[in-house]
Amino acid sequence: MAPRTIVCLPGDGIGPEVMAEAIRVLEALPLELTIESHLFGGAAIDATGNPMPDETVQACLRADGVLLGAVGLPKYDGAAVRPEIGLIGIRKALDVYANLRPAIAPGIDMLIVRELVGGLYYGRRGTLDDGTVFDTCEYHPTQIERIVRRGFELARARRGKLTSVDKANVLDTSRLWRKIVIEMSAEFPDVELRHGLVDSAAMQLVTDPDMFDVIVTENTFGDILSDIAAAVTGGLGLAASASLGSSGPGIFEPVHGSAPDIAGQGKANPTAMLRSLAMMLDHGLGEAALARKVEAAVESALASTPTPDVGGTATTSQFGDAVLAALAAA
Repeated sequence: MAPRTIVCLPGDGIGPEVMAEAIRVLEALPLELTIESHLFGGAAIDATGNPMPDETVQACLRADGVLLGAVGLPKYDGAAVRPEIGLIGIRKALDVYANLRPAIAPGIDMLIVRELVGGLYYGRRGTLDDGTVFDTCEYHPTQIERIVRRGFELARARRGKLTSVDKANVLDTSRLWRKIVIEMSAEFPDVELRHGLVDSAAMQLVTDPDMFDVIVTENTFGDILSDIAAAVTGGLGLAASASLGSSGPGIFEPVHGSAPDIAGQGKANPTAMLRSLAMMLDHGLGEAALARKVEAAVESALASTPTPDVGGTATTSQFGDAVLAALAAA
């Protein structure tokens, strides 16, 4: 088998620091890999004026998997060209419509499946002559069908329970969403379907998170609910994600931001980045057994060598050393 290509987009702030640990782990795995690094986000704006250079896009399209560190810098807040524009753009370019956000803690094991390339973030927007500003939430039936099908399939492979979250009592897009979910449920009689409104679902995530198995929802609702789920199960600093399409490479990235306030200090916790790497091994490369080994090594490092954000004193690289040691001993 030819070496598989992994494209790394270190990005901004602590992104390069946590990416460095991911690369160390990748290089230690018994896989034939070609690892490339490319500019993205604020670092790309600094170098080229574009947060998503065409060279980077083309490299991602050729890859077997894409690892993304984090994007965002305070100096670009309010700027016309921002690092986050690259994030929205690369998701669209790779058509990674299914964002998987696991949230796991003692007694809690849920997976949020968020539609990622439609809805409010990609709809028509503008400013009217009178100063009114608008952003439009738009969904085509086929966009809903493919993410809902992914949600049902994932629920079938887990505990067989799917919660579809919408705002069907108010929004036409949500009424279409619910209609499609109900129609598709006939194909999955073994999956228990429940509908929830986004406001009540947010409350239940806080008060009764163990009731959920798989949640499927649209882009904006998923953005918010997945952060709530991460907070309930340990915080954004530990949360990983996978963004998948129907074909081609996925994007695997920690949920946390670029944390410029601690960048360069060796304090960043690479857990979320390494968990994202494990998701790439599983969902992107078909290496489920290796994914479980990486996950176990990360859990071992969290227990033995915690970084300051989780009550320890270890540096980013010391945490990486502990992960590598646990992998070698496995």
